[in-house]
Amino acid sequence: MFLNTLLVVLTDLAARFLGSTVFRQHFHLFLSAVVMFGPTLSFWVSQHSVFAKRSHFLYRMFLRSGWGWTCIFVGSFVFLLSFSIRRSLSLSMRHLSRLVVAGGLWVGFCKLLDLLENATGSCYEPLLSGPEVANGQPLLVLREGESKSMCLRAGMLWRGYEVSEDVFLLCLCCLLLAEETAVFGPYLSLGGISGAPLRILFLFCVILLSLWIFLLLCLLAYFPQFPTQLLGGALGCLSWRGLYQGWYRWGPSWFCPGRPGLGLLNTKTNCSEEQNTKLNHDHSN
Repeated sequence: MFLNTLLVVLTDLAARFLGSTVFRQHFHLFLSAVVMFGPTLSFWVSQHSVFAKRSHFLYRMFLRSGWGWTCIFVGSFVFLLSFSIRRSLSLSMRHLSRLVVAGGLWVGFCKLLDLLENATGSCYEPLLSGPEVANGQPLLVLREGESKSMCLRAGMLWRGYEVSEDVFLLCLCCLLLAEETAVFGPYLSLGGISGAPLRILFLFCVILLSLWIFLLLCLLAYFPQFPTQLLGGALGCLSWRGLYQGWYRWGPSWFCPGRPGLGLLNTKTNCSEEQNTKLNHDHSN
């Protein structure tokens, strides 16, 4: 009984916060400020911290498979919420298709960024036994005619025009989590039924969102790379704006899955029809 009460209190508070107008309208600005000013944290953090090592458990376990974790928890939450309301598999699949679209966008951008790095990069061989430069790094000798794959297989360094895929992924996942979980607050305020499984999935999504923000701060503070991280964050925010603030506002059709919560927030209610219309309008804004 105590654990169930604690679960209800925590999820109600989180749902009220994520569903608030202030959060929905300003979260992308907060994320942009984190990406822009996060590297300044490198002046205060210790490079001897456990988070200053790329081999840390959080980086290996979550960052390298960030999109998979996001799809598992967000997809489960979206499916359970939509199916428990409408009992329509086609409607649930339509809402889940937003994850498919975002996943395709993520893969496509990664391919393009890889092509860009290949086209603009060059291969360098470090002379470990040669003369050292002033900052203590080994001298790099340009190797002509090497592709990126051949260069890396030979143990050499590839330097090209890079955009941080890690920051791109984390920003996209944070904004996607914020959009997809924001409907839970309005749903509860309309008297929607919410059992323990749905609340647990929602709580996992909130924890995952907090973890992505924490890992983003760690990357910016312990591994600052300007302007590649700034470009990655900008690409993530532009992807979110193009999808959730652009395409998905056209309404559901054969080529558009629609906004999160569309067709769901006006079913479970003890309020008047006017209140339903007002809340759905507020969520769309």
